[in-house]
Amino acid sequence: MATPPPALPSPSAITATTPSTPTPASTSSTPGPEALTSALVSGAVLAAAIAATINLWLARSRSREEERGRLRAAFAEAFVAYTTYKEMPYAIRRRHADQAAEERVRLSEILRETQAQLAYHLAWTALESPAVGDAYKSLVQHLRQTAGTAMHEAWEAPTITSDTQMNIPSAVIDLSELVQYETAYLDAVRAHLHELLPWWKRLRS
Repeated sequence: MATPPPALPSPSAITATTPSTPTPASTSSTPGPEALTSALVSGAVLAAAIAATINLWLARSRSREEERGRLRAAFAEAFVAYTTYKEMPYAIRRRHADQAAEERVRLSEILRETQAQLAYHLAWTALESPAVGDAYKSLVQHLRQTAGTAMHEAWEAPTITSDTQMNIPSAVIDLSELVQYETAYLDAVRAHLHELLPWWKRLRS
């Protein structure tokens, strides 16, 4: 009896035994030129933003300090006008005895200019800060009452004719009651300037 030929393998078996196609190697994780360029651009933008923020902060700090300096000088000028008026009783007492007419004109002109300065600073301080304006207004009101009376008496008093008379005692001119109003004005100025400080400086002061 003849031997039957060997059975051919089924298609599924052929498929199963067919070697699989090798998986290609994974691509490298090294970023390409586009990724590097994007990272560099992002870093440059971030650096520029930080620099701009710092420059803006420095500019604002300088501007705020300049503003405080300007106000400090203006408040000081207002006090100078007050002091000039306050000194007028002494100046009148010490006027030249041999130049009566000229001295009246000279001292009257100084007083006129000082009055104009006081009026200007009264308006300016009120606009700049209500608290400082009120303190300065009170200071000038009491100045005109106290120093004004002293000036009136000085014009009526005999002129000074000797060196020893140059020392004017407080019994002749007493303006000590103005000290409390000077202190109130300076305190108001100090508080106003303090508010213009950056918050971290206000905490330390």
